[in-house]
Formats: sequence, structure tokens, C-alpha cells
Amino acid sequence: MPKETTAIIEQIAHQFNNDPTRLMDVARAVHGRLGHLSELSIGLIAKNLGIHRAQVRDMVSFYAFFSRSPQGKNVIRICTAVVERMNGADELVEAFEKELGIFLGETTEDGKVTLEKASCIGLSDQAPSVLVNGIALTQLKPEDVPGIVAAICSGDEIDTLPQARVRKNLRQSGPILLGPYESGDAVRKAIRKTPAEVIIELYASHLRGCGGAGFPTASKWEKCRTSKGESHYVICNADEGEPGTFKDRVILMENPELVFDGMTIAAFTIGAEEGMIYLRGEYDYLRGSLERALANHRQLGLLGNNICGIEGFNFDIRIQAAAGAYICGEESALIESLEGKRGAPRDRPPFPVERGYKEQPTLVNNVETFCGVSRVLEHGGQWFSRLGTEQSKGTKLLSISGDCRLPGVYEVEYGITVEKLLQQVDAEDAQAVQIGGPSGFCIGPKDYLRSIAFEDLPTGGSIIIFGPDRDILEYMYQFGEFFAEESCGWCVPCRVGTTLLLKDLREVLDGHATHRELDELKQLCGTIKTMSQCGLGLTAPNPILSTIEQFPELYEARLQEGDYYPRLDLNKALKAGCTASGRELFQIETGEPAVTNS
Repeated sequence: MPKETTAIIEQIAHQFNNDPTRLMDVARAVHGRLGHLSELSIGLIAKNLGIHRAQVRDMVSFYAFFSRSPQGKNVIRICTAVVERMNGADELVEAFEKELGIFLGETTEDGKVTLEKASCIGLSDQAPSVLVNGIALTQLKPEDVPGIVAAICSGDEIDTLPQARVRKNLRQSGPILLGPYESGDAVRKAIRKTPAEVIIELYASHLRGCGGAGFPTASKWEKCRTSKGESHYVICNADEGEPGTFKDRVILMENPELVFDGMTIAAFTIGAEEGMIYLRGEYDYLRGSLERALANHRQLGLLGNNICGIEGFNFDIRIQAAAGAYICGEESALIESLEGKRGAPRDRPPFPVERGYKEQPTLVNNVETFCGVSRVLEHGGQWFSRLGTEQSKGTKLLSISGDCRLPGVYEVEYGITVEKLLQQVDAEDAQAVQIGGPSGFCIGPKDYLRSIAFEDLPTGGSIIIFGPDRDILEYMYQFGEFFAEESCGWCVPCRVGTTLLLKDLREVLDGHATHRELDELKQLCGTIKTMSQCGLGLTAPNPILSTIEQFPELYEARLQEGDYYPRLDLNKALKAGCTASGRELFQIETGEPAVTNS
């Protein structure tokens, strides 16, 4: 077996030119062939790539999709994000556990199935959903589970199951992101200009980054173009890991050519020859169709050497599949991951446009932004700038899910009100709306006339709706669980702070806190936001802070009066002890003995 393992790893490493920056690809391929990454495999990978085994071990331990111990031949990942739990994910977990005879994190005795949970898989519009060996099964019910397990255990093709369908759920298309497009149109118009003129066109459009931060695209491109380096790189961030976000999935299914052409225009503008699409691991089922689309682009002369007949204009795109880490949506963490490392955010400055991938100037934009670039060069910056608001030009793709009759993806002009959105998705009785996913903020009816725009309610695209019967604060707690689990652990304020937030919020929700403890909770939120190294810690307290502001009465209803409330419930603790020891509990308020021998 060691000889066979050695041969497999040598072959895989050679496939990637024994390049240590391709460690992620090598590890994924080895994991796929051998089912896990043992200490032997880690050592052999390190030897073949010429790096220390500690670097391989460090990277492997960081990502959710890598296992150090043997897994089942089939791996089922059940999505347990908030929207999924609103739609019955907990009951689905119970059904799988009962049918398989194991719990989450375990493998069946026959080695056929491992059952795991996933934080989010980008399918909140068709929840609850699971991934089986990377294949998505959607809109599941507990009664579907026996048939699914039977098919898995009998070796049937998973993609032939009736539940193996990913709907686009494109509810409303628009003129920019999801309108008709002829491959190469934007590129052919861009190459008639100089790189400087392309940037001028982007300035005229007022296009801003669509990942949430809203940084002016033209400024970012201009800085990258003028930064000195041996090479320049273009990266598309397709790692939309924010729970409740799935818009990029729809673009990549519906209009990937817009993305490719936007990246090619970027390469022409900044002088890059290599581009990468960092595709979230949960979207691996899209990879085949994307590779075919890229191959078609090459046949059309839109990628490769001498693009569109321009001598020396050489550029190509490869897809880098990720391995499950929310933090890699942050651009510097993404670059670390692309280089074969754990996805820990870098200290900045320098920024990626100055020193990014392989320490060279690197342009990172998300899927939606590259689509916007293609439209700007296709129709002109002035055309683009006529859409939207004064400070938010163009349109925005929204991933809408939760308690609404029409979940899905909607392309809307910036400036649309929340009230109008709720009307469109048939959720006018909404108790609350989470704007921007867990890292965003929660608003109530008094703010439904506010607008989706950078100057009012900015969002990367996630809109989660909570109906009138939902316990909003319990869902905020679940958001907190997500952040505590996804923290990279690099800095203490985030690593420790997110755990303390959960502990303190639980005390409030269980009625074991006073106003004093609520004030301390708010102070803790402030410390985490101020002291954390990257955006995860900066935004992790948002669910708590926004609901305290918007729904103070929900917190007030759970607080105890006075300055002190004992967090230990003596009767509850005694009851648990008596149950464990087989004794009978008497209420201590009666004056009788608390326990007696049974």
C-alpha cells in the first residue's frame, strides 16, 4: 500500500509540475483518490513539492473538505445554515442519522457513508439541500432520505436521483448582469481602446465593487496597472460563502461568458497573462460546465495567444477549486489559499494591487463586478451610469430567501426599497429582513422604506426574510455560531470574542441576564469590531448590535430585573444530578430535603 500511495502522489504532483503554489490542487486530487490525507500522504506531498510537511499539515487542517482520517466512500454534507434550518434542515439531519445509524461526524461501520454538516452550500433558495460527493440534492424532505441512502449504498449514480437538480431560480433578469450577451462583444470593443481609455470608461460608469465594500472599480484597476512587478495577475473571486448568497451561482450557470470577458478586459488593461477563478468548493458541480465554456472561448480566439488577432495579447484562465473556508472570500485570504496556504488574511498595506499573488500586482474582483465591466465596455460608461442612484450606479443582483413565496435571484436597479422587494417576493408580512447575510444587519418594518444602495443599505447580495412567527434572536444566535466556527483563529479578539459572544447571548436568550449583562455584551461587540484583524471579526457582532437597535423589546422581554441574576439554576442542576444518580428530587422551596435515596 505505501508503494501504491507513493506512486499515486508522485503522479498527481507531476500533473501540477511539482509546483508548491498548487498545493491545494494536489491535496484535493490526493484526497479524491485516497479518501483522506494521512500523515504518510502529507509527507509524500511535501517531498514531491519540495516543502516542509508542516506547511502541508497546516494547510490541510484549515479547510473543511479535507479529512486526516479515513472517510466513507460517500460523503453526505447536510447544509445547516439559518435558511435551511427554517425549512427543516434539523429534521433532515435526524432522518439521515436514523437511516444510517450514525450521528453527524461519523462513518457507517461498512465504510460506505460519512455524514457531515456544512455551513452553507449556496442553495438557500431551494432548501433544505445536501451535497453527496459534491453533487447537489435540493428541496429535500425527511421522507426522501431512505431512497437517497439506498441509492448511495447500492452504488447508483447520484446525479440520476430525482432530487439531483439545481434550479437557476432566476426570478427577474435585467439589462446588465443577466441580459442577452454575445461572447467576445465587450472584448472586441475594449481592444479598440488603449488601456488608459478603458479605465476612463470605467470612471465614467462609476462602477463599484459588488462584493459588498463598494470600492470604485476604476481606481482599483488604475492602481494595479501602475504598480510595478515582473507579472500582473487577474483573479475572479467566486467564493460567495456568505450564508443566504447564491447570485454568483446563477451568473456562472446563466452567463459565464460575461465573467470571462470581464477578466480578459482586465488582463488587457493591466497587462496580465494569467487569470484564475477561485471557485468555492461547494460549487464543484459547476466546474465541468465552466471548463467547457472556457474551452469554447479558446476556440473562438477569446482566450489563449494573440487574442482577437492582437499580436502579443496572451491571456488564459484556470479554475482553482477551493476546499471549504468562509474566510477565503476576503481577497488577501483568497490569495494565500491560491498560493497553497491556509486562508489567513494578510496584514495590509501592501494591498493586493501592489503585492498580491506571488508578491506581484494582482487585481481581485468578484463575479458580479467582472460582469459589470463587460457591460460597461459593451455599451459605454455613460449608458451604465444612467441606471441606479447618485452614488450607486447600475443594477444589483439579490439572492432572496427565507419566509417568502418566491425565493430566487432578482436583478434590480440600485435604489429599490425593501418594501418594494417584499412585494415582489410575496413577503409583505415580514417581521424582519437580514440585509447582507449574517455579516450585514437586521432591519424591521420601520425601515422598509429605505433603499438598497451603497449610501443607504449596502449589501453583497444576500436578503433573508423572517416571517411574523419566527424567533429572530434565536436566528441571530445561529449566525453567531457560524462566525465562531468560521473564524480562522489568527487573532484573539475574533477567535475568543466570537465564542464569548455566543456564551453571553445564550444567557440573555435563556433569561439568565440583566440590563448590566446586556451592556457588557454590547461592549464585547465593540471590542471585537475594533480589535479584529479582518472583516470577519469586524462584522461578526452585527447580528446582535443591529437587533438590539431595531428590536430592543425582544431583548427587554428576556432580561431579569435588578443588577444581578444567578446564572446557575440550582433546581435545574440538581434535577440533572438526580436523574444521573437515580435519585428523587423535591423542590427546595418546600423546606423538604432536596434529594432522597430512591
